[in-house]
Amino acid sequence: MIDISAVGKILAAVEQMALVTDFIVIGSGIAGLRAAIEIARAGAQVTVLTKERAEESNTEYAQGGIAVALSEDDEVELHEEDTLRAGAGLCDPEAVRVLVEDGVRYIQELIDWGAEFDREGGRLVFTQEAAHSRRRILHAHGDSTGREIVRTLLVRAGEEANIIFLPHAATESLIVADGRCCGVLFRDPLVRAPRELHGRAVILASGGAGQIYQHTTNPEVATGDGMAMAYEAGAELADMEFVQFHPTALSIAGAPRFLLSEAMRGEGGVLRNVEGERFMPRYHERAELAPRDIVSRAIVAEMDRTGAQFVYLDMTGLGERFLRQRFPKIFETCLRYGLNVARDLIPVAPAAHYFMGGVRTDLDGRTTLPGLYAAGEVACTGVHGANRLASNSLLEGLVFGARAGGAAARDWARGEPSICGQVKMEDVREARGRMGFAVRKRVRRVMWERVGIIRTRESLLRALDEFERIAQAQLSRASRNFLTVAQLVARAALWREESRGAHFRRDFPHSDDRWRAHSVQRKGEAVKTVETIDFGEARSRA
Repeated sequence: MIDISAVGKILAAVEQMALVTDFIVIGSGIAGLRAAIEIARAGAQVTVLTKERAEESNTEYAQGGIAVALSEDDEVELHEEDTLRAGAGLCDPEAVRVLVEDGVRYIQELIDWGAEFDREGGRLVFTQEAAHSRRRILHAHGDSTGREIVRTLLVRAGEEANIIFLPHAATESLIVADGRCCGVLFRDPLVRAPRELHGRAVILASGGAGQIYQHTTNPEVATGDGMAMAYEAGAELADMEFVQFHPTALSIAGAPRFLLSEAMRGEGGVLRNVEGERFMPRYHERAELAPRDIVSRAIVAEMDRTGAQFVYLDMTGLGERFLRQRFPKIFETCLRYGLNVARDLIPVAPAAHYFMGGVRTDLDGRTTLPGLYAAGEVACTGVHGANRLASNSLLEGLVFGARAGGAAARDWARGEPSICGQVKMEDVREARGRMGFAVRKRVRRVMWERVGIIRTRESLLRALDEFERIAQAQLSRASRNFLTVAQLVARAALWREESRGAHFRRDFPHSDDRWRAHSVQRKGEAVKTVETIDFGEARSRA
């Protein structure tokens, strides 16, 4: 007969035990996997924590592809120029140079590891997307690029005995002792209780926060926990007002906001309003290939003008055989909802897609909190500025994931402080439990209606007031993190009294050189203005 009381005592004892590893990576997307591989190659043990299964991340859902200057008619300088232009004056030039130059090497490495990018006659196929001056976008299996990259990196990670995966382990907070990040508090999937995991350093690669909006292309796991945890631990966050809305997400009642890749317009798709009129040439000289923020606002303007809740993406001029081959996943998904993209107009509307801002880092992923590194969408390296160039996100995760992992390993080899001592559980615990559905629903609605594609001082103040009321409630840690990210976005958006890149203020509709600066937020301080993000400053603090 099972002694229930004895089992309870065992579980309680297990809960109190702190696990130990060399390095902790939070997230198993492209940045997290690449960081883990780099650390393992240096001989250290790495534990990778994921909120769901190891394959579940924003990377897996990336359709559009990965940008790299590898084609014969392209140059890294052209890729650099396009990235800087899209960033609307706020990119860090050094970070962009690292991205485009190192990207070539790391993409070739992926290919050497078995990544199967699309080819014709043995040669890589490059396509074009909005705001790119050349055809430089690599795809895999048509529109499953992210999934292929994750597959490749998981296989490569499986060859490293030093990498341990801990799936279904949601990280709740960072552990800081003596001013240094030395571990995490996570929910152990086996004992269903919070556990400590200690290490020499933590690499945040937890992805973005699209789920804080009512309409998003992001998976359920993209709730911004990494950003909130870093903020609560004392790290600086930068440029949180810049949220990119993808112009074309499927807009059908009862269907998820499935992303319809930028490449569909790159291949010749056109946007029409509900009256059948092509409208993008009225808004920008590059029409459908204009930067995403312009296309998104043009769609909103047409929806307002016509009183509709969507516009149409028209792919009917391209032929079914081509579309089935080029966009197999999109084609099949649309069929499930009664649409044949070769014959039918596709209802689309903008949805929250990507965060340009995040945890402030140097060029090697070091944050302003010693012992904490960050890479991928959770981080702000300065690469994207005010508006990400299409298909640069996967490249950023690959390049800066490798650099963050390499920096963590090198810092360890140089004699950085070893694993912190025990931290009392009562010092790191707060309210537990899953995210409250009502809290999540309320925050998402406010963010979409008041901190969305078009913002005003009044809408932002009302949002912050409502968030303050929500904050007074007894919230679970997950709900608190969710709310914190929403507040960070709204505060930065209120601070920036101009329109730039993905941030548009109806009451300040033009860019102003006086605001060619960055917002930086640290817990307990007001939003501060930084003329130039000095990534060397982050390095010196690490």
